[in-house]
Amino acid sequence: MQDKNLTFNKVAKITLIFWVLKILATTLGEILGDFFSMSLNIGYTYSLLITLAFLIIVLLIQLKQERFHASIYWLVIVGTTTVGTEISDLMDRTLHLGYTLGSLILFLCLLLVLFIWYRNEKQIKVYPISERRVELYYWTAILVSNSLGTAFGDLLSDDLGLSYLTGAAITAGIIVLVVLLHYLTKLNEILLFWIAFIFTRPFGATFGDFLTKPIEKGGLNFSRGIAALVTAALMALLMFLSQRNSRNKQVAYG
Repeated sequence: MQDKNLTFNKVAKITLIFWVLKILATTLGEILGDFFSMSLNIGYTYSLLITLAFLIIVLLIQLKQERFHASIYWLVIVGTTTVGTEISDLMDRTLHLGYTLGSLILFLCLLLVLFIWYRNEKQIKVYPISERRVELYYWTAILVSNSLGTAFGDLLSDDLGLSYLTGAAITAGIIVLVVLLHYLTKLNEILLFWIAFIFTRPFGATFGDFLTKPIEKGGLNFSRGIAALVTAALMALLMFLSQRNSRNKQVAYG
C-alpha cells in the first residue's frame, strides 16, 4: 500500500537520476541565460525580467499541482538556474559587485532562507513535500543556491582564471567528497544535500561554458542553440526512462 505522504508529494525523489538531471538543468540554464543576455544582446536587466517571468509562470503552475509531475518540476528547476545565471551576471557586470562579494551575499541569503525555514517549520526536508508553504521555502532556497552556484563557478573561471575543465574538475571533486561523506559519515543529510545542490550548479555551468565558449578561451565553440537543444533532449530522455522504470516497479510490486 502506497504511503499517503508520497502519494501527495510534489517534488523529485533524491536519486542518482535526480543529480544527473540537476546537472543537465544547470547546463541548460547557463546556456539559456547567456543566450538572452549575450546572443540576443538585450542586457542583463532585461534578460533577468524575461527569465523571471518564465520562472514565475512555471512556478505558479507547479504550486497548483497536487502531486509530482516531472516535466513541470524540472521546468521550474531550469527556470531557477536561468534566473540564477542572470542574477549572478547582474550583480557582477551591471552592479559591479564582483563574483567574490556576490558569492558572499548570496551565501548569506541562503543561510537566511534556511534559518527562517527551520525556525518556522522546526525542520528542513527536501522529500517528500506536500504543503505549499514548505514548498515555497524549498523553491526559494533552490533559487538562491542556484544563483550562488553560478557566482561561484564564475569566480573560478573569471576571477581565478581557471579553465572551464579545471573549474568543472574542482566542483566535481567537491561533489565526490560530499558523496563520500554521505556514505561514510553520519553528517546531516540535509546539510550535505544543499552543499551538493550548490556545487552541481557551477559544475553544470562550467560544462555549459565549455560547450559554448570560444576555443581560445578553452571552450568548444558550439552554438548556444545547438547546445541547448542537445541538453534539453538529454533531460527529456532521462525523465522518460525514469518514469518508465517507476511504472515497471509499480507493476512488479502491484
